[in-house]
Amino acid sequence: MATLLKSPAAQPFFDDKVRAFWTLQTLGWSGWFVLRGASGLANGQDLYFLVPLLVSGITGFSLTVTLSVVFRALMQQRALIMWPLAGLTVAIATVFYSFIDASMVAIQPRGTEAGFTTLFLGAFYLDAVTLAAWSSLYFAINYFLRVEQQIDQLARLESQATASQLAMLRYQINPHFLFNTLNSISTLVLLKQTEQANAMLSRLSAFLRYTLVNEPTAEVTLAQEVETLKLYLDIEKMRFEERLRVRFDVDPRVSEARLPSLLLQPIIENAIKYAVTPSEEGADIVLTAHLVGQNVRIVVSDSGGGLNPDITVTTTSTGVGLANIRDRLAQAYGEQHRFDAREAPGGGFTVTVELPFAVAPVLADMPTVETKASQTA
Repeated sequence: MATLLKSPAAQPFFDDKVRAFWTLQTLGWSGWFVLRGASGLANGQDLYFLVPLLVSGITGFSLTVTLSVVFRALMQQRALIMWPLAGLTVAIATVFYSFIDASMVAIQPRGTEAGFTTLFLGAFYLDAVTLAAWSSLYFAINYFLRVEQQIDQLARLESQATASQLAMLRYQINPHFLFNTLNSISTLVLLKQTEQANAMLSRLSAFLRYTLVNEPTAEVTLAQEVETLKLYLDIEKMRFEERLRVRFDVDPRVSEARLPSLLLQPIIENAIKYAVTPSEEGADIVLTAHLVGQNVRIVVSDSGGGLNPDITVTTTSTGVGLANIRDRLAQAYGEQHRFDAREAPGGGFTVTVELPFAVAPVLADMPTVETKASQTA
């Protein structure tokens, strides 16, 4: 119930258990007194009937407060110990409660002629039912709150596990990219091409800052993702020069669509690795994004030779990079997505990602290094 009642405007009733207990205790026994009093007066009882009834209500209120303290301690014990002791406690409380009720009726000026034993047995049945009902309700509410607390804990643990898994997937940056970039920078320094080395180092620094500073579970707009890809491609462009030819075709209607940060970078990296690197002529890489019904369809295709024959893969993965994407999509969207990776009929390789179209404010930082004009959007 605690999770169902949570809202920004009001505090859940059972969040403060002490307040909830005293509220229910007061309302419950007040209702008991009103119902018993109305029933007695309706059956011909005179006003003197309300005096022992008030004492009985106060006694019941006090006894059940004591029972709550005992039950709270017993609930820390094993069931084989808790239930017998709880039953014994209720029995002792019922005897005391019945003795007080019978005594109050016996000393009334217009009391009944029945003996004390008869009064005690009559009160015992009613008091036993009252205390048993109160005890059952107390245990039921407390066990319900414990179950709700366990459900909340499991939900938090599951959320933390999902966030950790997403973080792990986001941080799986291909080390070959870093090694190749650092080697290229080192070569430029040795050739005394300091301006190019500095530009490449600046772009690498901005790209790594973006990947490490932002939350790994954050979402960005498609426009931000494209700008990040251009920053990454600027680095690769300095390595491959004219062999790397990239074109973007993004429908303006989907530019604000949100998606997991750095979702598309491994796809582009995969295309460079298997299409551009092995070919002396290089390859063309095309990224398109359009609105299809209620979804955003993103397609990345290249003009390379397709899959590397030395790598055994399924039709939906070409290694860690694409498997990483598939796992992130499953974590973020469940069954509400499409991921397809296959060789194109005319050559090359095509990856298709389809996501639910959603727009929301995005807080992720954008890369600040200016990209080359050779890459068009």
